[in-house]
Amino acid sequence: MSALDWDKIDEAAACLAKARSVLFITGAGLSADSDLPTYRGVGGLYEDADTEDGAPIEEALSGGMLARRPELVWKYLAQIEAACRGAAFNRGHEVIALMERDRRAWTLTQNVDGFHRDAGSQNLIEIHGHIHSMMCVGCEDRFEVANFDEISIPPRCRRCGGMVRPEVVLFGEALPFRAVAMLRHIAEQGFDMVFSVGTSSLFQYIVEPVLEAKRWGAPTVEINPGVTDLSRFVDIKLSSRAAETLDAVWTRLKAR
Repeated sequence: MSALDWDKIDEAAACLAKARSVLFITGAGLSADSDLPTYRGVGGLYEDADTEDGAPIEEALSGGMLARRPELVWKYLAQIEAACRGAAFNRGHEVIALMERDRRAWTLTQNVDGFHRDAGSQNLIEIHGHIHSMMCVGCEDRFEVANFDEISIPPRCRRCGGMVRPEVVLFGEALPFRAVAMLRHIAEQGFDMVFSVGTSSLFQYIVEPVLEAKRWGAPTVEINPGVTDLSRFVDIKLSSRAAETLDAVWTRLKAR
């Protein structure tokens, strides 16, 4: 367990007590506290190596590969789903869901594991999609699959027999239109406070809400044991793990 900076935690709680609206931006570091492997993009289990098929994960889990060799893409999607299935949401996810009870709170997540949903978050933008949501690329039939062991790999559409894919953003693909539109909508309303939690902050759409908050004078917080390109810009930098830090902020907030 990493050491907690209680002075900064108290500072974050004091700011949060005044905030009537808050945005949480979450990445793999939050789900890592559920013992889920961190990963590059949607890749998951291949931080420092190519896949066993010899291709970089960015190629094996790309939109182009899905068109050429769907069975290869599904092989690695199934490994990611199995890792998600073996874990569950943690206290950090719970705290973020609890924030919705007495303020306007939204969560923008890069994670595809669905843990925010499971923990009870309602105001949620899954910008990279959800591993259990399926869509036929032919007739666009949509359905949920709780367990990939229940389907053939690669699956075929129950209606038209076409190719089925999870509604996740593969490498080289555009972000989903509806998620981007919703992000723009809530961003236009502004937030009194913005948290960046467990994300390496590599994508502009993840960094921009924090920088925009800085421009309008809202407090910004980063929770990450490491240093990112965003670290030097935030008002409060908490260099500890996501779940324990969020729980500590929540405890201090409720004690005020």
